[in-house]
Amino acid sequence: MKNILIKNGILVTLEQPNRVLTDHIMWIEGGVIKKILPRKSIENIRAQTVDAHGKVVMPGFIDTHMHFYSSFSRGLTKAAPASDFLEILLNLWWRLDRKLTRKDCYFSTLVAGFEAIRHGTTTIFDHHSSPCATKGSLGEIARAVKELGLRACLCYEVSDRDGEKAAQEGIEENLRFIEASRRAGDDHLKALFGLHASFTLGERTLRRCVECAGKHQTGFHIHCAEGAADQSITRSRFGKSVVQRLSDRGILGQRTICAHAVHLQDREWDLLADTRTAVVHNPQSNMNNAVGIMDFLKAARKGVLVGLGTDAMTGNMLEELRSAIWAQRLRHKNPGVAFAAGVNLLIQNNQQIAQRYFPNVGQLREGWAADVICIDYLPPTEMNADSFPGHLVFGLSQASVDTVIVGGRILMKNKKLSFAREEETAGRARTLSRALWKRF
Repeated sequence: MKNILIKNGILVTLEQPNRVLTDHIMWIEGGVIKKILPRKSIENIRAQTVDAHGKVVMPGFIDTHMHFYSSFSRGLTKAAPASDFLEILLNLWWRLDRKLTRKDCYFSTLVAGFEAIRHGTTTIFDHHSSPCATKGSLGEIARAVKELGLRACLCYEVSDRDGEKAAQEGIEENLRFIEASRRAGDDHLKALFGLHASFTLGERTLRRCVECAGKHQTGFHIHCAEGAADQSITRSRFGKSVVQRLSDRGILGQRTICAHAVHLQDREWDLLADTRTAVVHNPQSNMNNAVGIMDFLKAARKGVLVGLGTDAMTGNMLEELRSAIWAQRLRHKNPGVAFAAGVNLLIQNNQQIAQRYFPNVGQLREGWAADVICIDYLPPTEMNADSFPGHLVFGLSQASVDTVIVGGRILMKNKKLSFAREEETAGRARTLSRALWKRF
């Protein structure tokens, strides 16, 4: 890990309040930001230099809900057409995840990781399922993450949909990885306890998950009311709403992530706010699956911390941000809402969620993690703290990421990935995915 000096760029710190700095340099040492100084202070600093002329330098983006393995579904045409969300799960995703091997888990993570790096995403919260290759699957994903140099919080999706044995194996895989990650003390890899969704978890399995997670003082990562079926089936089987059930079982809390939250009532939002549970909005996935658009404006008024995820639709967080704003305006039939709140999902709320697991990420700040990206951008109008959101949504979103640094390690420079086996990996991924499709 080399010392790095970034110079000649426009620094956007994403602190609270945000600062936009010109004529400054950033000195990285030991994987953290050592100093941010006026350019005249460059004397006597010996380091590898990154010339950020014509670029905006800012913290790497954070994706708070992802499925790495979905990268092997791209172009798959064998799934039967679906008329609703349950059929999407039955016809595509639950068929695909049953056919995954551990090699598939490893290589699909590499492929998704390449795309994340190319778009400046440096921290990812992944939610995994491979019920016929459960044992060791998180280890394979973690191996790929380490090789890529990213940060990731991993979990295995426990569900009763494949039977009691598969559910128990999912519990055991979560526990293995939770224990391994704590022993390793690696600040690039963290663990949560994964759950699929309320409607695929019976009482016995859910209680067992809560008991096991409680012993390890670990939070959960779960799909929450993504489709209306989650609410209707949960109410029919258990006599209560999804969030009420999760609350009653002790699943909510500030170390838990509830993804989607499209179909919630006011009382459920209040429970999420009261327990400080994080929620993740995934607008492109929700539109693609025609399940609806979560009302993040209501969530914000209720005091819920709402972040932004991709649900594997893209590796590009700025594409997801734009979708979030436009979809929310359409939902409210009001073009004057959701701009500032939408931007905050990405640049404020995602860092707050990530900091619950990875301290000191998400800001350019002395002593904080050196997770830094440089984006090609020459502002055509004044760029300061007030105007930065407009530049982010309408300018930077259309620009190219040039350099990516995570923990002081350069993962991409001059748009060239440092991962030496990218072409070989892509070829291997094609071979494995072709075999996966034949098994589908």
